[in-house]
Amino acid sequence: MKILLVDDHALFREGLRYVLQQLPEDVEVLEAGNFHDGLKLAEQYPELDLALLDLNMPGSEGPISIKFFHQRYPHIPVVVVSGEDGRGVMETVMNYGAMGFVCKNSTAPVMLGALKLVLSGGVYIPPQILQQHSVAEPKPRDGDRVDRRSLRTNEYGLTARQMEVLKHLAAGLSNKEIAQAVYLAEGTVKIHVAAIYQLLRVNSRMEAVRAAEQLGLIGSSSHG
Repeated sequence: MKILLVDDHALFREGLRYVLQQLPEDVEVLEAGNFHDGLKLAEQYPELDLALLDLNMPGSEGPISIKFFHQRYPHIPVVVVSGEDGRGVMETVMNYGAMGFVCKNSTAPVMLGALKLVLSGGVYIPPQILQQHSVAEPKPRDGDRVDRRSLRTNEYGLTARQMEVLKHLAAGLSNKEIAQAVYLAEGTVKIHVAAIYQLLRVNSRMEAVRAAEQLGLIGSSSHG
């Protein structure tokens, strides 16, 4: 297995290289200290299984560089490993084609779990971002009556929006089609799908639909 690691901090690359050696397969790590050298290596090794890219490093212009990399090498799954943890940046990066976003303050087991998920075809989003996303609606001020509808999740922790995405997912729509149907960015749909997987404890669309049917969340009794 070949993995490209692009980060301008040699010490961080060394630590991540150690983590990568714990993956189940033998890993060859190709390293670059800036975005341009990373592009050259991707050109040189089209058989790469994964690219780990920092957002802020020489030659990179942040999320737009991730978009450029993805458009140039769409066959190489990209995971952003960044010190940034803002939801806006993360959503933009996912919308630009990244398959995962791992915060640099994550532990080694979290990093390994994220990489295994992406290598198996999944999408990884940090749990703190998923939590932020679920409670992004305004919270009541002291003394205000709580509007339960705005904060409500069902007994499985799914929000109304996630249920909407789940129903479209069960109908066989792609992330892009779901995004058009519910008027959201494709990156935001990816986040909802990842949240659904996490809450239903599944790893694929098929498993998600099966679990939702078993729980009575969708199926013949479901309307609209």
